[in-house]
Amino acid sequence: MNAFVNIILAVQILTALAMIGLILIQHGKGADMGAAFGSGGSGSLFGASGSANFLSRTTAVLATVFFVATLALAYLGNQRTPSVGSVLEGPAAAVPASSAPAPAAEPSASAEVPAPAAEPASGAAQIPTK
Repeated sequence: MNAFVNIILAVQILTALAMIGLILIQHGKGADMGAAFGSGGSGSLFGASGSANFLSRTTAVLATVFFVATLALAYLGNQRTPSVGSVLEGPAAAVPASSAPAPAAEPSASAEVPAPAAEPASGAAQIPTK
């Protein structure tokens, strides 16, 4: 099953790269006006309008293959064995004694302990008065 997923993933990546290349080669819709006024579009490799048909059809086929591969990967990724319950419901992992934190040392009498900060006022006490 893992090899099948890898094959589909390779097909999807190659299809995506081929689509990127074909889309970058294609001309926009505004490029046809330049060809009508003699900008050299008629002397292209596929002819005056043959390139648009060939490239757009090839792009459509590659897009279809890409979407089918994406759906297949989504389906196969969802076929895992269902887990029972939540991760939080399982037993807790034992913590090794060596990684437990050391207990905090008792503060000495000479060490100053900072006074707790006053809590900020809430509600109407926060509104400044004149």
